[in-house]
Amino acid sequence: AAKNMLLSEKRSKAVKAYLVKKGVPADNILTEWFGQDQPIAPNDTEAGRQKNRRVEMKIIFKE
Repeated sequence: AAKNMLLSEKRSKAVKAYLVKKGVPADNILTEWFGQDQPIAPNDTEAGRQKNRRVEMKIIFKE
């Protein structure tokens, strides 16, 4: 579980670093990671595990 959490954190931070490098202000990006706590597919098959290796993004426009 700890290994999954660390991988999830690294994946999340890598996406943030990429977006910052492309010009998105770091203050506009909130990162969260959930490890194995929020799967979208069963983890008992490789296909399911691949689906769970993901980054989800929500874009919120400020007025």
